[in-house]
Amino acid sequence: MSTLTIYQDTVPETPVLQTQDPAEIASQLRPLGVRFERWEGPQIPPRSADAETVLATYRPFLDKLMGETGAGSADVMQVNPGTPNLPALRAKFLSEHTHSEDEVRFFVHGSGHFILHVADKIYDVECTQTDLISVPEGTKHWFDAGPAPDVVALRIFTRKEGWIADYTGTDLATRFMAYDQ
Repeated sequence: MSTLTIYQDTVPETPVLQTQDPAEIASQLRPLGVRFERWEGPQIPPRSADAETVLATYRPFLDKLMGETGAGSADVMQVNPGTPNLPALRAKFLSEHTHSEDEVRFFVHGSGHFILHVADKIYDVECTQTDLISVPEGTKHWFDAGPAPDVVALRIFTRKEGWIADYTGTDLATRFMAYDQ
C-alpha cells in the first residue's frame, strides 16, 4: 500500500505525518510540484513480461502523459536481486541528488521509496503497484527499493540521455533510510 511519511529533516525518528490515503498523498505532494496518481484500468502484465508488452499495455497512459509533459521516451526498468552490480546501483540511487528534468516513474510491480528533501522536511513516498510519481527537476531526493528489490517500473524521459544525476554530496540520506534493516 502506498504511504507518505513526512519528517523534519533534523528529526529522523519522529514522523510529523503518515498517511496511506492516495488522495491525501497527492494533496500533500501537490504544493511541492510533485505529481502522484494511480493508473487504474489495464490488466497488469505478468512480472515476467518483456519490455514491449509492458510498454504496449500502458501506451494510452504514456501517450497522454507524454503529451502533457513533453516527454520524449519511455522504457522499462527491472531491478531484482539478480541485477548485476546491485550494491553499487543501490548506492548510486541512495545518494541525495537532483536532475535537470522531472524524474517520472510508474510502478508496474514491486515498490520503492522516493525520499524528497524540500526546505526543512523529508517526504518519504513509498510507491507501490499502479502508482505514478513525477519528481520535479531540481528537487533534492534519493530512491530506495531495499537490499533485495523486485521492481518493474516505467521510466519516462524528456531527454534522450536518460537518467543523469547531479549529486549534492550530503549524507542526509543515511539518516532517513527507507529500508534500514
